[in-house]
Amino acid sequence: MPQRLNLAVSQSHTLSSTSATLAALTSITRSAAEKGVHLLLFPEAYLGGYPRSCNFGSSVGHRSDEGKEQFLQYCHNAIDLGDTPRGAGQDWVDRKLELGKGKDFRGDGAREELETIAKETKVFLVVGVVEKAGGSLYCSVVYICPRKGCIGKRRKVMPTGTERLVWAQGSPSTLRAVTTTIAGVELTLAAAVCWENYMPLLRFSLYSQNVNLYLAPTADARDTWLPLMRTIACESRAFVLSANQCVRRKHLPDWIRGKSKPPTSNGAVNESLNGAGKKLRRCSTVTKTEDDHEISWPSSEAKATPKLEPLDTELPTSPLQNPTGPSDGQDEDENRLQNYRVDSVRRRSSNIQKLSDIHLVALPSNAKSHPSTQKTPGRYDEDDEFVCRGGSCIIGPAGDILAGPLWDVENGHLLIVRDVDFEDCERGKFDLDVAGSYSRNDAFELKVHGLDISPPP
Repeated sequence: MPQRLNLAVSQSHTLSSTSATLAALTSITRSAAEKGVHLLLFPEAYLGGYPRSCNFGSSVGHRSDEGKEQFLQYCHNAIDLGDTPRGAGQDWVDRKLELGKGKDFRGDGAREELETIAKETKVFLVVGVVEKAGGSLYCSVVYICPRKGCIGKRRKVMPTGTERLVWAQGSPSTLRAVTTTIAGVELTLAAAVCWENYMPLLRFSLYSQNVNLYLAPTADARDTWLPLMRTIACESRAFVLSANQCVRRKHLPDWIRGKSKPPTSNGAVNESLNGAGKKLRRCSTVTKTEDDHEISWPSSEAKATPKLEPLDTELPTSPLQNPTGPSDGQDEDENRLQNYRVDSVRRRSSNIQKLSDIHLVALPSNAKSHPSTQKTPGRYDEDDEFVCRGGSCIIGPAGDILAGPLWDVENGHLLIVRDVDFEDCERGKFDLDVAGSYSRNDAFELKVHGLDISPPP
C-alpha cells in the first residue's frame, strides 16, 4: 500500500489580535484542504505572537513599570488551553481535569476551536502557541487530529536568551512523541521548538522514539538554520518540516512599537526600552552621496560628505537558496515568487570605499541584488522593513531540500506543499539508524527524567 502524504508548511505571521489570527488559521487550513494537504505546520508562537524586538523594560537588576504593562498586554494575547502550570500530561489530553462550576470545558475555548477547524477540514494541525497556565506563559506546540482532537501538547523546555523573561520552562516529559494514522500511513511525530534543535541530547531523545516526521517550528531566520534542518533530517532519517513567520516591522503589535505607550509611574519617561536612553546616544549627521545613499557619522567629526576613495575591495558573496511555491495569492508575494530562480540568486556584493581614516562605507556594486535588498523607489519606510524573513522549508530523510527555504513571503496562504513517500524513512535506516544499529547502545545511554524515550507503541 502506498505510504504517501501531502505535507505542508504555512509561513504565516501573527495578526493584531488572537481572534484575527485564529480566523486566518481557519482560512489557511481550508485552503490547504482544497490542495489535498494531510498535515499542516504553523510557526512557533503563531497564536499569541512572538514578541520580537521587545525587551519588556528589563535590564540586570531592573524591571520597569512600562515593561510590566507590556507583559500584561502579551498575557492578554496568549491562549488558555486549560492545562495546569506543572502540566497534566495525558490527563489533560483525555480531559480528566476538573471543570469549573457551570463550565463545559477548561480554558478559554481555544483548544475546542482548533479541534473544530481540524475536524471540519480533515487536516492534521500542528500549531505553535503561547500558552497561559496559572500566572506563567509557555511556548507550546499542540498536535490536533481531525478525528480525535488534541492528541498531545508539549512545552519548550529551554526558552532562548531573553525569551526567558516571559516564557517559563516546560517539562521534558512533554517531549514524548505522538502517533497517528493518516490516509493509511502510520506516523510517529514530535516537535523541537527553535533553538531546542541545537540541543544534541534533546534531538537524540526524539530520534530514540523512532520519529518519521520531525517538526521544527521556529523564530530563527539565520543562514545557519537550513543546514541544521538538513543535518537533523540526515541524522533522524525522518522528514523535517520547519515553519517560521515572515514579519515586517509594521506587523509587530502597537505595544511593542510604542504606538500606544502605557502609563509609567510618576509620569516619568522610562528609558530602559532603548538601552540607556537617548541621552547616551551620540549625535549624528546624515547626508547623502551623489548616488542618493545616506551616510551617518558623528556630528563632531564631519559636516559634509567627504571624498570617497575606492579601496578596490569587494565583500564576499555566498549562494542563497531561493523560495519556490504555489503562485496563487496576494500580488506582492506572487510577484516575489515569480521573480525568484532557484540556485541562481546570490547575496548582493558591495564595494567598500573609504570616507576617512576611521570610516568605511559599503556601496552596492553593479551585481544583481537579492530581492530582499531592493528598496521601493521613493522614501524609505522603516515600517516595511523585514524583522524576520521566514525561511520555512521541507527536508527529506537523506537531508535533501524538497521545498524552500521561503524568503520574504508573508502571505500564509502561499503554502509549501510536498507529496512525500514515508517508506523513504525506512530506506534511509539501511545505513544509518542513530538510535539503533548505529548507536552502540551497549556503550552509550541517554536517560531523560520523566520521559520514556523508547518508541511509542
